[in-house]
Amino acid sequence: MKTFTDQAIGYKGMSVPFTLLSIKENSDNLAIFLPGAGYTVKSPVFHYSEDLYLNKSFDVLQVNYQYNDKIYDDFSKEELSEAIKYDVRTVLDQVLMDTSYKNFYLIGKSLGTIALSTELSRDMFKDAKIVWLTPLIHREDVLKAMVASNHKGLCFIGDNDRCYSEERYNQVTSNPNIVSRLFDKVNHSLEYDNNPVESIDVLKNIIHDMKHF
Repeated sequence: MKTFTDQAIGYKGMSVPFTLLSIKENSDNLAIFLPGAGYTVKSPVFHYSEDLYLNKSFDVLQVNYQYNDKIYDDFSKEELSEAIKYDVRTVLDQVLMDTSYKNFYLIGKSLGTIALSTELSRDMFKDAKIVWLTPLIHREDVLKAMVASNHKGLCFIGDNDRCYSEERYNQVTSNPNIVSRLFDKVNHSLEYDNNPVESIDVLKNIIHDMKHF
């Protein structure tokens, strides 16, 4: 497997690391990982998704922003939202500038769904498939993007997620382009509190659905 690691100059001149993984020369396929602030690409869903897409001859782009770093401590929620949109846009511009990918999957988790919501407007992503992991549906921009999306999508969220709202989730399920799975008593980490065995079953269900998407 080939691994290319670099960084882009992001919001306010801060570095945004990224890694591009590939097992095939000149692949037409790219999976883009937009993790959460604390749920990194090393976390369970992204870890197993990496194998999943590489085995399908996809390249995998991991955008490894580091918003838990103390340098971001003084950012308001609004500024952090602007930062992630700017940072993801900058990384994608840099990576995709000299490539010829034809098929895209975009996988966003939590904070990553803010950037995901804006990136869907790119012409190159008009036929992309989208995986929404614990989307921030309490935010108007994320909810609006999901409800209006013409992209084929999967959505995974638990009703014990702090961002979950039954009324807003029902708006998401009204979009026939998105297949949604709601997990009873599952939290924002896509796990049960104090129940690791059952949490593994949730992970298996998510990876299974992504494999067949």
